[in-house]
Amino acid sequence: MPLNHRSTLTQFLIEERRRFPSASGDFNALILDVAIACKAIARAVAFGELGGFLGNHAAEQGGSTNIQGETQKKLDVLSNDVFIRRTEWAGNLAGMASEEMDLPYQIPGNYPRGKYLLVFDPLDGSSNIDVNVSVGSIFSVLRAPRDLDEMARELQRDVTEADFLQAGSTQVAAGYALYGPTTMLVLSVGSGVNGFTLNPNLGEFMLTHPKLQIPADTQEFAINASNSRFWESPVKRYVDECLAGKPGPRGKDFNMRWIASMVAEAHRILMRGGVFMYPRDTKDAAKPGRLRLLYEANPVGFIIEQAGGRASTGRVPMLDVQPTSLHQRIGLVFGSRNEVERIERYHTEPARSDSNTPLFAVRSLFRDQDS
Repeated sequence: MPLNHRSTLTQFLIEERRRFPSASGDFNALILDVAIACKAIARAVAFGELGGFLGNHAAEQGGSTNIQGETQKKLDVLSNDVFIRRTEWAGNLAGMASEEMDLPYQIPGNYPRGKYLLVFDPLDGSSNIDVNVSVGSIFSVLRAPRDLDEMARELQRDVTEADFLQAGSTQVAAGYALYGPTTMLVLSVGSGVNGFTLNPNLGEFMLTHPKLQIPADTQEFAINASNSRFWESPVKRYVDECLAGKPGPRGKDFNMRWIASMVAEAHRILMRGGVFMYPRDTKDAAKPGRLRLLYEANPVGFIIEQAGGRASTGRVPMLDVQPTSLHQRIGLVFGSRNEVERIERYHTEPARSDSNTPLFAVRSLFRDQDS
């Protein structure tokens, strides 16, 4: 296919910048450095065992875990380091935070500091690495608080956890890279969502999916059904209705998907619609959800909303949630707007009795067939 009609990521960012004549160019430079990091990670993922990148980190010492208590893969650690090394030097960042680091990352003193904060999950879905299933990187760009922006250059104030505790609605940009059959970068800078495919011959991300939009309706949902015994009743109700299919209250058949890679789930929904649920449940009372607010839920929520979908905790819009800690966990529901709004509505309606589940529905095994 001829490529001369496609914009590169650099060209796209220049066009976006022209809408803001006073812009310094720091933002574009940051996004391009993130894109380079994603290219490097894509290469490491592609080599897999040939590059010696599979398996757990420091396996000879029994492995290592991150702040979440999760076993780190070799590629988790490598990807985290790539993000840091590719973005710390240019003077665009005041600091960074990552799922793989306990504390915010301070820009070394020999580098200038800038007005943005970068938060990222360097390798989402890393449990899939050893079985060669798609994984990805997720990132979010925030503005540094004004006092930090001013003091970073004058007094070299270090970033604190509080600097990152901004609601998702304040994000300047968010995106993800998908390392699948092709490598893609999906990006929103606050004016819609665009998808770029890495041309391996040129080494450039090319605009291939402009102005992505999520259909408002869908017949596809994604949830980890093994947790069903821990779900709250509104989630059980929604899934039961989907599984009931055309004879049930929804009057149509649904398909269920589950990849265990949120980047892959989000990408499928962007391409053809659907709803993803990793809701709050009762499995671990100490965790009000399983996904990380700053590194996963907020950037994905920003992208989904920019594409016309909806992202929610199940009760409130995701982007309205005020973070309280760097590694805060939360429940997440996102995707086709009408389905997400239905799930939110079920959370506000009075609890239904078990007699409304499919096992006790009209013409079920547990009701008189003449009723």
